Amino acid sequence: MRYPAFYRVIPMSLALQMIILEAGVALPPPEDIPEEVLRMEIITEGRSGINGEPLTAAEYAQIQEKLGESPYPPQIDSKLRNLIFLLKIRKMLKTFVPIL
Repeated sequence: MRYPAFYRVIPMSLALQMIILEAGVALPPPEDIPEEVLRMEIITEGRSGINGEPLTAAEYAQIQEKLGESPYPPQIDSKLRNLIFLLKIRKMLKTFVPIL
């Protein structure tokens, strides 16, 4: 049985329109800054790790240097230290007794 030509043309035109619409949806919005430009941007400001307020690059470097100079290791709560110790023991025992 032979179909008229318009039965073949209509699906082709619909498929062509769908391809064109999908290509338009795949493009980023025009106001979006390209990733290549963002990678090359030099960051000249930062936020404080202590209270989160905005800082200049020099102030940020000073705070990072000051935080890195502490001669004492950070203090961990004794309960947390005990929990970490127990987890390490459990991990070691799990190699011998996999049911744990």
